[in-house]
Amino acid sequence: MAIKTVSFAASDIGRIRASNQDSGYAGYNLFFVADGMGGHAGGDIASALTTQKVANVDRVYDSTEEASKALIDVIWEANTLLGSTAQQHPELSGLGTTFSGIVFTRDRVTIGHIGDSRIYLARDGEVSQVTSDHTFVQRLVDTGRITAEEALVHPRRSVLMRVLGDVEEFPDVDSFSMDAKAGDRWLLCSDGLSGVVPPQIAERILLSKMDSKEATELLVGEALEFGAPDNVTVVVVDVIDSALQTDFEPSARFVGSAANEVVIEERKGSRTLKILNPLNLFELLRKVDDAESYLPGSDDYLEKFLRETKRRIWWRRIRQLITLLAMIALVVGGILWAYDFTQHRYYIGAQNDKVVIFKGVKEALGPLRLSSPYKDTDLVLADLNSYQLNLVERTISAESLQDAERIVKLLEAGSNK
Repeated sequence: MAIKTVSFAASDIGRIRASNQDSGYAGYNLFFVADGMGGHAGGDIASALTTQKVANVDRVYDSTEEASKALIDVIWEANTLLGSTAQQHPELSGLGTTFSGIVFTRDRVTIGHIGDSRIYLARDGEVSQVTSDHTFVQRLVDTGRITAEEALVHPRRSVLMRVLGDVEEFPDVDSFSMDAKAGDRWLLCSDGLSGVVPPQIAERILLSKMDSKEATELLVGEALEFGAPDNVTVVVVDVIDSALQTDFEPSARFVGSAANEVVIEERKGSRTLKILNPLNLFELLRKVDDAESYLPGSDDYLEKFLRETKRRIWWRRIRQLITLLAMIALVVGGILWAYDFTQHRYYIGAQNDKVVIFKGVKEALGPLRLSSPYKDTDLVLADLNSYQLNLVERTISAESLQDAERIVKLLEAGSNK
């Protein structure tokens, strides 16, 4: 069956980030997202350069082999471009980006993937993750060192082991092909969506009958509803029968940082790189201490990093325990101080038909009483006039034991005794 696609792309800065380091592209046959490495200077530059470079191979291919070669080659070319950019502009050293994309060839789709952006496929009422994250925690899950549930809260769950950028000449890019059929819905997204929106909510949207534009906007909206701590970029691609008539007109749609032109300018004898009309220019040259955004994938690095991570987790647990014990001590100390304070207070009340001096306060905390009889008096309730009886039954506060004894003497003097 001949097929065609209907797509939409959207990107949002989120609620915390000062600039959008994500980029996305929805074209004619090619669709992808790129997430600039969050803490590195020029993450937005990396994703924008990569997106604008890779978009050049959005064309019709005769075979999946041809499409796969073109996609891998252009990804490597983008990687070389990022490396040379970092060499020419030291302030951008360490820039990098993820890449997750698909290209359609007749009834087949070719995937290219590196990093932790993700590709999902909704087919026949089920949603499956097509790509595997190239992250430190995913490596730990794959080797059985931690569970998938532990990976969700691991302190280094964002550390990447494979990226494009100022890292190596020919990074290992996952590439494979799958059948495509009418009714499929593809989702390509940065971790600003997959790491924030609960899977069941995203799946419900993907399996709905809403069109690609509405689904894309709703997914971005859900990320914002859940706090959007990172940039969020979403591309949704619906596969339909080519005979089906629609109002959709394919076009090359760039979103995120790639929607702005990346240029190199001459300024005062030196060349500087910038994105025209970015949301926050100052973010471009700001140095951020985030050396753990990327970790080389060798076993030696992995073992060293794992040992360091275990030490960090151990110290974090020690700090959590110390904090908990300090909070418990503070609460207990506060309770003891409050109780001691009450035991220096006195009041006059009634007990067993007699006037009694109580130590403490008449209030109680649930079953815990904060007062007890301290001293009986010779004054009985029957000897009090109605006004005095009413005061005693409601209790009379005293500032000290001496004050309490003084009040009792006043009651005796005015009583019928």
